[in-house]
Amino acid sequence: MKATITVLGGDLRQVYLAQMLLLEGNDVVTWGLDQGGAPNSVPLNIALERDILILPLPVCRNGRLNLPLTDTELRPEQLWPRLRYDQLLLGGMTKDLSGQLMADFGLTLLDYYDREETQVANAVPTAEGALQLAMESTDHTLLGSRCLVIGYGRIGRLLADRLLALGAEVTVSARKYGDLAWIDAWGCRSVRTGALTGHLDRFDLIFNTAPALILDEAKLRETREDSVILELASAPGGVDVEAAQRLGRVVIQAPGLPGKVAPRSAAAAVRDSIYHILEERGEPI
Repeated sequence: MKATITVLGGDLRQVYLAQMLLLEGNDVVTWGLDQGGAPNSVPLNIALERDILILPLPVCRNGRLNLPLTDTELRPEQLWPRLRYDQLLLGGMTKDLSGQLMADFGLTLLDYYDREETQVANAVPTAEGALQLAMESTDHTLLGSRCLVIGYGRIGRLLADRLLALGAEVTVSARKYGDLAWIDAWGCRSVRTGALTGHLDRFDLIFNTAPALILDEAKLRETREDSVILELASAPGGVDVEAAQRLGRVVIQAPGLPGKVAPRSAAAAVRDSIYHILEERGEPI
């Protein structure tokens, strides 16, 4: 018999996710998504009876469950005691929650976002969204623009590739010598992330993908006043935003782009990750 599923809270990604799961023949209800027009909305007590609970991405914001599409607030400490040990919880960016829930309540929480296939799939709309923001925020084409991409992870690689395809002059910074070799091989200029000082005044656009502070006040002083800096990394990010404001630099903070620019594609990535988790566990779906 197929497992029953609740999609509980989140943003438009979870709305699309619920729709996809339903269309594929799954027994799905939703809660906390009423302002997004999610299907099969039920009261919370019914939602919590299901075999599988799909939680938001991220699960929590500011100590509360991530519920932007409802006026209802729900703290995690109000939710966990109401769940059964035999239920499977699937959430995004669970951080330290998984161990805590197992120890305190005997609950199993697995992270559908912390998988390579999901991270790669989400890097695509992040790169595309960054290009969109760059074009909207400048008065010149990407063709011929001098661009710096800080970091050569999944997002940095895809972004550099797409900038090159649009005719930009692309420099990529990385920490590892192996990454620097690949950057050169793909036709970009390379620079070590720790050696950016002295290079920053030549760039029209700077894309940060590094989650640790890179562009501090001293480095920001080297950037041009007419440059545009796009912060793509999750908090705390790699740009000292307060220093940038004092210096009059333009910083566009754009974490979480997949859910904003391509929620349907982001939902498909989450769905695939969930199916892979269930397959690996031998769960029926």
